[in-house]
Amino acid sequence: RAGALWRYRGFVFSMVGREFRVRYLGSLFGSMWSILSPMAMIFIYTVIFSKIMRARLAGVNDTLAYGVFLCAGLITWGFFAELLSRCQNIFIEQANLLKKVRFPRITLPASLLLSTALNFLIIFLIFLIFLFFTRRFPGDAIIAFFPLLFLQTGLALGLGLFFGTLNVFFRDIGHFIGIILQFWFWLTPIVYPISILPDQIRNILKLNPMTKIVIAYQDIVLQNTWPTWGQFGYHILAAFIFLIAGSLIFIRLSGGIVDEL
Repeated sequence: RAGALWRYRGFVFSMVGREFRVRYLGSLFGSMWSILSPMAMIFIYTVIFSKIMRARLAGVNDTLAYGVFLCAGLITWGFFAELLSRCQNIFIEQANLLKKVRFPRITLPASLLLSTALNFLIIFLIFLIFLFFTRRFPGDAIIAFFPLLFLQTGLALGLGLFFGTLNVFFRDIGHFIGIILQFWFWLTPIVYPISILPDQIRNILKLNPMTKIVIAYQDIVLQNTWPTWGQFGYHILAAFIFLIAGSLIFIRLSGGIVDEL
């Protein structure tokens, strides 16, 4: 599969470029639209929750800090959710292309990963600029974002490839994943700090693989602290299992995708 991706790298990059042009260059405000939507959500949540939450963020006493807390979770969660939700629809969305052109099907998730990562990078760079000008840039601890992003990408890509393949044959899966992501968002401490919850609820939420990852992002930007990497052993194992399971189900069923579409 890696060899096929290398041979068709031009096709992958052309797909990424095409999506970038469709998403940004065809509109009046271009890439601003990728910023306005999450920023609007952050503004709403900040206005609504800042008065409630600001006294409960450990070591934080101002509204702006809650906005930073919120950005750290929302931006990274957005990358995770977009990759997972779009990956599980990628073969259905590209049905016409799959029927007309012969190419390795694995190039579709690969191009989606690159285009989603590019979109995230634009938003993340703006967030870093905001941190810099508000004197909240966490210094070298910001490097810790990248192993965490790599880890959550493995989780999302593995799940997306698994459910994306199955979704071709069982279309209810796409609707199911959409509902799951809505619950998953609120069961991840993005809008609220986990410290405000009772111990029993807190222990349950820690079973969520995204909980510790999001908390690590928040600690980096608010406390300037590096994560304790030993706590992510379970996440590495889960990402590995999801990627293997996704790859196996894709290899097993990929031959029938076009016929089913």
